[in-house]
Amino acid sequence: MATIKVKQIKSRIGAPVDQKRTLQALGLRKISQVVEIEDTPSNLGKVRKVHHLVEIVK
Repeated sequence: MATIKVKQIKSRIGAPVDQKRTLQALGLRKISQVVEIEDTPSNLGKVRKVHHLVEIVK
């Protein structure tokens, strides 16, 4: 299956609890951390939920 790379670009401080948990579910803990996740509808929904805190790295 295809994968995408997601990078955290903003801090989770001040974000609602559900968004903090979404970042944790994606495996992101620090700013500038990059994780490679599978390109599934579930993961894309998580990325969409925190789109203002992360970016897709090509």
